[in-house]
Amino acid sequence: MPNAIVFRRLAAILASAAVIGLACNTQPPPPIPSGALLGLKPVADGLTSPVKLVPVPDGSGRLFVVDQIGLIRVIDGNGSLRDQPFLDLRDRMATLSATYDERGLLGLAFHPNYESNGKFYVFYSAPPSGLTPPTFNCENRVSQFFVSSDVNRGDATTEKILLRIQKPQFNHNGGDIAFGPDDFLYIGTGDGGAANDVGIGHATQIGNAQDKTSLLGKILRIDVNNGDPYGIPADNPFATSNSARREIWAWGFRNPYRFSFDLGPEHRFFVGDVGQNLFEEVDIVEKGGNYGWNVREGHACFDPNQPNSPPAACDNVGADGSGLTGPILDYPHDDPAGGPAGISVIGGNVYRGAGIPDLAGRYVFGDLARSGTTSGSLFVATKQLDNSWGFVEVGIAGNQGNTLNAYLFGTGQDSNGEIYLLTSSNIGPSGTTGRVWKITAP
Repeated sequence: MPNAIVFRRLAAILASAAVIGLACNTQPPPPIPSGALLGLKPVADGLTSPVKLVPVPDGSGRLFVVDQIGLIRVIDGNGSLRDQPFLDLRDRMATLSATYDERGLLGLAFHPNYESNGKFYVFYSAPPSGLTPPTFNCENRVSQFFVSSDVNRGDATTEKILLRIQKPQFNHNGGDIAFGPDDFLYIGTGDGGAANDVGIGHATQIGNAQDKTSLLGKILRIDVNNGDPYGIPADNPFATSNSARREIWAWGFRNPYRFSFDLGPEHRFFVGDVGQNLFEEVDIVEKGGNYGWNVREGHACFDPNQPNSPPAACDNVGADGSGLTGPILDYPHDDPAGGPAGISVIGGNVYRGAGIPDLAGRYVFGDLARSGTTSGSLFVATKQLDNSWGFVEVGIAGNQGNTLNAYLFGTGQDSNGEIYLLTSSNIGPSGTTGRVWKITAP
């Protein structure tokens, strides 16, 4: 069957499945067939290193693109990229390496009441401050700003720093932020960098991700509407603890670089946690979960002293004795059989749009690049009847070799549930090859 018509054939399968599902109300959609294709529609170009796309909740239809170099750009309601940035933080950021860097402007979230209060929030990497230990690399900040009188310009003078997180190494920053359906702000933080979650600035023996006195290697949850500079939601797992950081919502992460809340009724919280040498993973995160790093990498056991040789067996508990929650799926860095593989998972979104009915309710995510290539990968995951998740790699119609032909740095979703990809031909934050694409039918 020619790949270009796989999704057309799938539509017929899905129609039949829908009839069966109405009868018994238990049938999941059929899996996406291997070799299926999706299309890409160009939306914006001339960016450097776009890592996040966020719709503004004001009914304007504008999309805001986070460029790692310190700029937030606006795609207006007509689909045109405005020349003037919404926000420019380059003068207060850490100096980035043009060849490769994981620091920078990494996250953006608009307050749920943005239309009336004009508040928005960013996550970025700043130079070491007076609070930073002398051996550490940088300070990651979560800051609040206000929009100016011009709706296409944020007011950089209104910065209020909510969180300062001292980072020992340049890598593993996490950096995604988003408001949940509960209107609290969720923040992803990496384990501090280097490798194995060991070394300078890492908790001895257990690592930062398992250390509940550290903000590193966590998903945090704060209340930006109360407290100074923020409040702790009363139902946070350690909201009244004197032995754990009260901001923690979940822990045991290596580098939760991209995450999203499902726009559907379940409000599932999907996190792509970047692995180390062998496996990448996707988690559905819930309150108080311990997601395993550095006891496990994906489903496999992990030994910091032998990172390339997973132990045959290991305890299924963390440093504090809490049970570990496994990922919904993982995949290797190399698959000789040609199956899904990659080197850095890029967390995505559950498709809730109308343009590609075959994707409805499926999780669309990807990977920075397959080992030894400069092309990212796109995956589609489907929940099965037994609650497990299966996934396949999908190709890009019209591209040479049906590949993405660029590094994948992030995804985004507009207010209508359509999904976008953010790519660049350069692995480092340099040049102007950064582009925004909208996923379409082939």
